[in-house]
Amino acid sequence: MVSSSKSKDFQDGVDGDALRSTMATDQNVMQKHAAFFDRNHDGLVYPWETFQGFRAIGAGYLLSMAGAVFINLSLSGTTRPGKFPSLLFPIEVKNIQMGKHGSDSGVYDREGRFVPSKFDEIFSKYARTHANALTSDELMAMLKSNREPKDYKGWIGSWTEWKALYTLCKDENGLLRRETIKAVYDGSLFEHLERERAAAKAKATV
Repeated sequence: MVSSSKSKDFQDGVDGDALRSTMATDQNVMQKHAAFFDRNHDGLVYPWETFQGFRAIGAGYLLSMAGAVFINLSLSGTTRPGKFPSLLFPIEVKNIQMGKHGSDSGVYDREGRFVPSKFDEIFSKYARTHANALTSDELMAMLKSNREPKDYKGWIGSWTEWKALYTLCKDENGLLRRETIKAVYDGSLFEHLERERAAAKAKATV
């Protein structure tokens, strides 16, 4: 598992202006988020690639396996409209916005684009202890507030996504920082964690 203290290194090293530029375009940042898990860059994400992606960012075997099963079972059908169901449960990256579930933060719109006002709302509404970070309790309060009536799939999806992010990326004080949350939306956090983990493994073998 990636050390939670490493997330501070990410926050210090991220080029904030570059991130803001990326977020400001009309490009589908949701696709960029999903593309990290497309390990062979063929436009499809299979369960084993989801597993590999989770492992690459430091998730344990159980979390990686659970993530692969849940994510691919949930998104394969919705991202492959009009196609016969596949027992390999691939996800089409180009259609990832079709898999957007309810009971979420609204930071992605229906076309998979980043919505700055919704992102800022996360902190204006729920960051009570620190202006630019969420505690575990504040994160749970946000998830509860976002729940839509009887949207059980959305509840589970949101809880799974945010708990995995918190587990992997909270800092040494148990805080999920604004910069970390923003970076996860375009996939740059995943890429950083993968490089960080690879560097740590290389250093350990020296």
